[in-house]
Order: sequence, then structure tokens, then C-alpha cells
Amino acid sequence: MTSASRRTSRFSLGAEATLAVLVVLCPLALGGAATWVLWPLVGLGTVAILLAGVGAHRQGHALHVPLLALPLVAGAALCGLQLLPLPAGLLGGVSPEAAALREFALVPLGLSSARPVSLDPPATWRELSRHLAYALVFVAAVEVCRSRRSRRRLLATLAVTGAGVALLGLLHALLGLTSLLGIRAYAHAQPPLVTPFGNPNHLAGFLGLCSTVALGLALSSEHRVRGVLFGAAALLSGAGVLLSLSRAGIFFFLLGQAVLAVWLLRQRQASRGQARGLAAWGRGGAALLVLGATLAVGGYVAWEKLVAEAQSADSVEELRRGKLDVWPMMAEAARAFPVLGMGRGAFEAAFPRYQTEPNPNTLTHPENAALQLGAEFGVPGLVLLAVMLWGFLRLLRRERLGSLELAALAGVAALGLHNLFDFSLELPACAVAVLVALAAVARPEEREGTVVARGAWRLPATRGMAIAGGLAVLAGVALVPGRHTLATAEEELAGLLRARAPLAEVRAAALVLIDQHPADYLLHGLVGSAYAAGGKGTAGEALAWVNRALYLRPLDAASHRTAARSLLALGRRSQAFLEYRLAYEAGDTEVLVREAVGQARALEELQALTPNSPRRVAELSLSLASRPGRQEQALAWLTWAREHFAEARDVRALWEQEARLRLVRGELAEAEALCAELERRAPEALEPQLLRAEILRAQGRREESIHLLERLLPRFPGQVGLSFMLATQLLEAGLTRRTREVLQQASPFITDYGQRARLLSLEGASYEREGLLSRALERYQTVARLVPAAEAHFTVARLQESLRRYGEAARAVREGLQLLPAGARQDREAWVARLEAEERKLLEARREELMGDPQKQDVVEHLLETTSDTPP
Repeated sequence: MTSASRRTSRFSLGAEATLAVLVVLCPLALGGAATWVLWPLVGLGTVAILLAGVGAHRQGHALHVPLLALPLVAGAALCGLQLLPLPAGLLGGVSPEAAALREFALVPLGLSSARPVSLDPPATWRELSRHLAYALVFVAAVEVCRSRRSRRRLLATLAVTGAGVALLGLLHALLGLTSLLGIRAYAHAQPPLVTPFGNPNHLAGFLGLCSTVALGLALSSEHRVRGVLFGAAALLSGAGVLLSLSRAGIFFFLLGQAVLAVWLLRQRQASRGQARGLAAWGRGGAALLVLGATLAVGGYVAWEKLVAEAQSADSVEELRRGKLDVWPMMAEAARAFPVLGMGRGAFEAAFPRYQTEPNPNTLTHPENAALQLGAEFGVPGLVLLAVMLWGFLRLLRRERLGSLELAALAGVAALGLHNLFDFSLELPACAVAVLVALAAVARPEEREGTVVARGAWRLPATRGMAIAGGLAVLAGVALVPGRHTLATAEEELAGLLRARAPLAEVRAAALVLIDQHPADYLLHGLVGSAYAAGGKGTAGEALAWVNRALYLRPLDAASHRTAARSLLALGRRSQAFLEYRLAYEAGDTEVLVREAVGQARALEELQALTPNSPRRVAELSLSLASRPGRQEQALAWLTWAREHFAEARDVRALWEQEARLRLVRGELAEAEALCAELERRAPEALEPQLLRAEILRAQGRREESIHLLERLLPRFPGQVGLSFMLATQLLEAGLTRRTREVLQQASPFITDYGQRARLLSLEGASYEREGLLSRALERYQTVARLVPAAEAHFTVARLQESLRRYGEAARAVREGLQLLPAGARQDREAWVARLEAEERKLLEARREELMGDPQKQDVVEHLLETTSDTPP
């Protein structure tokens, strides 16, 4: 081979530039989270592989296809199988869950045609395109990385991109910007470090790989200046990992750096020459030095945030509650689809059917690579994962790996382990970065010549370009049906409901969307809510739609609520209140107090909606008792609940609530009997003692009540509520100085503005009792500033009026009026008019008094101006 042919072809350089654009574009395009990123991914991947193929043909060698390309192509093939429409019988044999969904949710709607295995075909079409694009990018990168210079330039692009993303986040932090570039604000996320990555875990994964690659470039650089620059890039990206506050990301980043240092140090033992051993020691020590510098810089910048984050996860229990709790549910979902999975990309749509615990968040991914592939591909997905691991281990066992190759493998390994607790590899930014890093190691070695490397295939360049062209066309075609997403479908249907479109139009649109996304529960639930709004005439149809929604997501609180309303319209009240309770258990914590309690008419209906929490029942009974004419019903409910929850842990809340309700009703004997039972059950608790004090006060035994509270105060220091109760009773008894002493003792334990406002209000009332109106006014004005409320301003106005400061009193009333609804202002506006009239009378009297004194003409003119400025 001549020297000219050995030079890198300009077509290969074009492929390198295309891949570099892709490496930079994906992180900047919100990490690749947006669906539109697939179009440039496919386009640039196609251009890169075709240019690489032409370059290989010009240089006279075949395309090198490593073993790691097999899982990518096989994944695309599995996506194709999942998209094949199957008749009902064959579908039942391959995927019983998909067949059951078809029979229950689709056939009743007239959607009885052959169905694919995928429960969200558009998502699987997108994944088919993504897998093919990744395969094209990987093979193109392997070809480009034949050249040592191209290989280093590609990895340098990755390292600089990571440093740029981290620097962008630091600039946002320095400038105090909470939205990206001051333009885009994240709607559902508040990342600690504002970058194009909305998810801090994804940011940490990407920056961790970039930092490790940058470190490898620094250690292998032949020029000192470049080495220092790459070291700075590694330091900057590593600091970004720490500032992301991603616990798993930080841990696996540090693990990857430590593994790299160990690998480099082990090269000393494997080296034969002393010079090489010293160089290995130097590289290993440099890796540890950069790691230490990263920890020092990142720790210095974000020490307080890191400590707070560590304290929030200081036990295995915290980790279990965070992510591990949902893994059994996800494993159950994976077990339901063993043959071909639920469809690649269909997890978001299909998982709600298997969710057994309520969660306010939409779980789009399992945040575990093994569970992800197991659920979406079934057993074949786990086989693909095993092949990927095998291919990675083969790369790790290659001979003569340099520090750059070891750094790339360490970074990929750390990111792969991180994806046992995250899903950053599901996004193009991290996936393309990993493919480029692996290609730098998987490229053919210079010594191989024409011999085929183990674990790789050689394709003639022309044949390879033809195959790549066909795959690229298929990837582009797949993006057409893949353009439909769950979010756009749900927004389209919700838009029709907001526009109050006719039910026939809503139904027709829903059928089209459900045919595209058969497992999306929300589409059925939205149509059900539209029918439920029609009242009794359409309630039956609403129940049919809601029933299908609950089949697809049993824990959908909105569907349970819609079912309850429809059942009420049909007169099936007992079932309706059971649905209300299920809505509460599914996560709608306000539905009972906001809607269900008010709808209940009989004790049996209240029993049907009773949640499995005595404390919650006590709160609901309080809400019921506050409604006109419902106190008797609330008492009956509490009596039944005390027996129903007799052995429950929090049953004391029911006894206490019933006692307080009896106290409000003036049934003091019954309240005292309940209080005695509470004291017997919890002799050392504070609440029964407070209740006893309230009963003594209601019985007219105020001194006994005060003495009881005073005895409790040393036993329960810091109980602000106890201090407030004692201060209130002391104030009622006219013991104003003792009231202020109790409040001063409670002051150090005040924790919020509400408590501070109440303390100042009691102090103000005590001064007002003593006739010290100026001091009382000062307290009341502070209360109005701390907790703005209409009554606080009106109290200030009342004292200003007592002090004959009518103008200031009128202003205080106006401030309070701004906090009242328009319908409640009439009486207060009359108060303002009266105060302003009194102020004008005072000014007029003062002016007449001064008119006869020539020496006070300036004061008279001032009064005239003031009077003319006073509003009528």
C-alpha cells in the first residue's frame, strides 16, 4: 500500500466532521430528549456511514463491523417483529397480555383488526429508527477511528463538549439564571445545575464519561499544553458531576475514575521495561491527582449542597424508598411479556396496568437497564444485554490498550453501571457518546492488516454502503409513523374537551388515537369524563369508558372519581362512594373532603367511603360537622369508626375528635366521659390534658383549667400550642402580665410566621386590655405585615379609630378590603366612608381654630391642601 493511499481520505474526514456535529448536537438538543432529535440523528448517521464507506473504498479496505454492532441491529430486528400485525389467535400465543388488552379495550370499540405485539406502535417505530441510526453511527465511527488523529479528534470533541456543557451550567449559576439561556424554563424539573439536560442524573452520566475521556486524552497527550488543557476539561466536567447533586452519578463517576487509576497502575506490573513502568506510575498518579483536584474544586463550590443531599439519603432505607420500591412492580410487568416484550418504547404506556402503588409522577422508564430491556424486549432483550456485556469484556481483554483506550472503557463502564439506577443511555446524547468511545477502542488495530479480527466482520465497502443505505431508508421511513406521541395524542383529545366539542366528535377522534396508542389509559379516561359531564343520560356510556381506563390503570384516581360521579347520577350510591374511596387510595387525597363527604346522606354511605386511617376519618368528620345540620351524622360516623378501628394504632384521634365535637355542642358530660377514656388510654400524652382543660373552661372552672395548663407547661417545654392556650385563658381572666410572661417563655420555640403572628396578637390584646393602645397597635401592625389578612388590617383600623387617627384607620381598612372578595366589601366600604368623614370633620375644626391666629396661616394653608386631597 502506497503512502498516498495510507493518508486519510477526505471522505473519511467528512464522516469524522459529521460525527463530531452529532456529538455536539445531541447534548445541546436537551440531551436528545426531544422527539425531533431523531431526524438529525438518522440524517447525520446516514451521511457519516456513506462518507465512511466511500473513504474505505478509496483507501482499498473493507468496513470493520465489531461484535458490539450486533445488538444494535438485532434490537432493530426485534422492533420490526414487535410491529408485525398478528391475528388474534397468534397474538394470544405470542403475547397473552396484548391479546387480553385487545379483547377488553379495543374490540368493544370496533377496533378488531390484527394487532402487533407492541402496546404503543408509534414508540416502537421510533425505537426501530433509533437502533438503526445507532448502528450506522457506530460502524461509521469505527471506520473513522482507524486513523489515530481522527480518533483523538473525535474523543477531543466529546471531551470539549462535556466541558462546554459544564461551563454553561456554571455560568447560569454565577448569573443566577434559573432558565436555560434566560429563555427556556423547565416546566417539570428544577435541576441544581441549569444546562440543556433537564435531568441531573442524565447530566451527571454524560459529564462523567466526558471527564474520564478528557483525562485519558490528557494522560496520553504528547504535548504538555494540550495535556494541561485536557486536564482542565476533565476537571471542569468532573466538577459539573458533583454540582449536579446526582447521588448515583457522583458515585459511579468516582468509581470510574478510581478504576482507571487502578488499571493504569497495574500496567506497571505488566510492563517489561523500567521506563514504561515509571511512565505507568506517572499516569496512574496523574489520574489520582486529577480526581483529587476534581473533588477539591467541586467540593469547595458545592459543599453545602452536597452535604444536604447526602443527609437526605444517609441510609439504605432512603434508597429503597427512592427507586428500589418500584422495581418489583417493573419486574412483574417484565414477567408478563416473556416472549417478545411489551414493545420497545412502550413502557410509559403499558406500565400503569401493573403499578400497584400510587405515584404522582409518570414513570417513563424503569431506571434500570436490565428491567428496561426485559420489559420491552422480553427474554431476547436480556440476551442482547448479555451479548453487549460479552462484547465489552472482549474489548477490555484486547492487548496493548493505552491510557486513552482504558479511559474510554472506564467511562463507559461507569455510565453503564449508573444505568442500573438511571436511563440516560435511552437518550441520544449519552448513547452517541458511548458509541464514539467504544468505536475508539473497537477500531481495527494497525497490525491486523487484512486479517479479520476476532469478534468482528469485514464487509466490502460497496456492499456495506448498499446495506447501510437500505437501513437508513428504513430508519427514515420508520420516523413517519413514529411521529405520533402519547403527549400529543392526549393534548389533542384534551383540547377537544376544553373546546366542548360534541360527544360524537370526541368519540371519533378518540378511536383514531386509541388505535395508535392502545395502552394509553388517559385517552379512555378523558372520553369517560366527557360523557360523565352529560349527566344521567350519558352516565352509562361514561362508565364503559372509565372501566376500560381502569383496566389499563387500576390506580387512576381521576377515573375512579369520574366513575363515582356517573354512579351517583345513575342512583347507585353505595358503589359511588366505594369509588370515591378508591380514588382517595389511588392518590387523590382531597376528593373525600372536597366532594365525597358533602354528597353522602346516610351513615352507610359514609361507611363506604371511610379510608383505612383513623386520623383521616377524624379530619373528614370535622369537615362534615362544619356543614349546616350535619353534626349528628358526624357523631354517628365517629361512634361507628371508633368501633371499626378499635385495634388501630391511631384510634385515639377518633376519641379526641368526638370529644371536641361534643364540647362544641355543649354536651359536657359526654365530652368528659370521652376525655376520661382518652386519659386512660394515653396517660402521658398532651392532647387529652389539653382537652381536659377545655372542658374545665367550658364548665366554668377557669381557675382549675389554668392551674392544669400551668402544671403541664414544665412537663412539655417547647409546646407552643400549650403556651397559646394558657395565654388565651390568662387573658380572658384579666391576668395580662402573666399572659405576656407565658408568651415570652414560648418565643424561643416559635418556628414560623403564623405562630409569631399569633403570639403578637395575644400580646397586643393584653396591652389593649390594660389601655396601652399604642403598644397594642404596634403589635397588631406587625401581625398585618407578617401574615397579610383582612382581619389583621381591620384590627389595626379599629385601634387607629380608638386613637382618633381616622385617616390612618381608613387606609388600614382599604388595605384589608383588597384582601376580601368583591361581594364581601360593602359593609367595610361604609366603614371607610364614615372614617373619612370623621377625618374631614377634625380637619375642619382644626382649621376654624387656627383661622383667627395670623401667625399660623401656613398651618391653615396646609390643612386646606390636606382637606382638598382627602377623597370624598
